[in-house]
Amino acid sequence: MTSTFQWLLVCLGNPGKEYETTRHNVGFMAADELARRENVKINKLRYRALTGEVRLGGQRVLALKPQTYMNLSGEAVKLAGGFYKIPPDHVLVISDDVALPLGKLRIRAGGSAGGHNGLKNIISHLGTDQFPRIRVGVGAPAHPEHEMIDWVIGHFTAQEKKAVDEAVGRAVDAAACVIEKGVSEAQNLYN
Repeated sequence: MTSTFQWLLVCLGNPGKEYETTRHNVGFMAADELARRENVKINKLRYRALTGEVRLGGQRVLALKPQTYMNLSGEAVKLAGGFYKIPPDHVLVISDDVALPLGKLRIRAGGSAGGHNGLKNIISHLGTDQFPRIRVGVGAPAHPEHEMIDWVIGHFTAQEKKAVDEAVGRAVDAAACVIEKGVSEAQNLYN
């Protein structure tokens, strides 16, 4: 049997109103932007995630917004990917990255979690770090004594929000490019 979906697009964030506009939720913001552009809903609860079907680059894609909180994101990925028999190289993850300047994108075909607990959990559940990802820079705290958890669940300033909204739009474009033309092409255009 062939899969009904060729790709999973996993958009990381934390569920709940209080997290909606936080740095850790740029993945959810990307899912919302994709839904707006493609006039689809990502709201069907299954596989421990809100899901929606979208076509990108001629491929059927299941978009996921895991509802497990960031540190357990891999549970949703494993359930959905296992059900549709989607290989890790067709699991595309969009997440925040504190090591990148605000608004900068970094696209990779695989690699370490870089300290990101959501990616770490996905790696653990997939049993590999060889899956493509798009990281959206959210910057790092200006003061080293600032707790990282407070930073990532902190809200963007109005000025930061403008840069992040642009980056989220580019991340959606980059996701379509990865799916249609591959990681290398997306890296050339968006890194």
